[in-house]
Amino acid sequence: MNPPSLAEAVNAKGFSAAAGFRIVAVEPGRAEVALARRDDLVQFFGHFHGGVITALADQAAGIAVTSGLPKGRIGVTVELKVNFLSPADGSELVARAKILQMSGSIGVAIVEIFSKDDKSERLCAFCTATMRALDLPAEFR
Repeated sequence: MNPPSLAEAVNAKGFSAAAGFRIVAVEPGRAEVALARRDDLVQFFGHFHGGVITALADQAAGIAVTSGLPKGRIGVTVELKVNFLSPADGSELVARAKILQMSGSIGVAIVEIFSKDDKSERLCAFCTATMRALDLPAEFR
């Protein structure tokens, strides 16, 4: 299995770092990733933008699948489907992903995305993601 430090290394670069994704937990086949509300992440009437929710779900699914792969492999997105269930109007988004099935080089993960504030959290989106296992780039091995 890949160590949680791999998820941290992947999350620290590029879009994930710029967006502010924060890894909360990683264990084999599971990941939890959060994102604090910022003005540049919401649409014109103040809810988290659907693209932001989708990107967070994608990152959580990728980390969950990667964490369940043999060392030196990474899960990359083949297909992603998101159902938006309610407005994401909290102070933070939390995506909880888990592997539904791994078969050869293809894994399917499910992700629940919650809109969270100080007192509660509400399911705001649900995602299924299909990932393909590839060899990690040399710099991460």
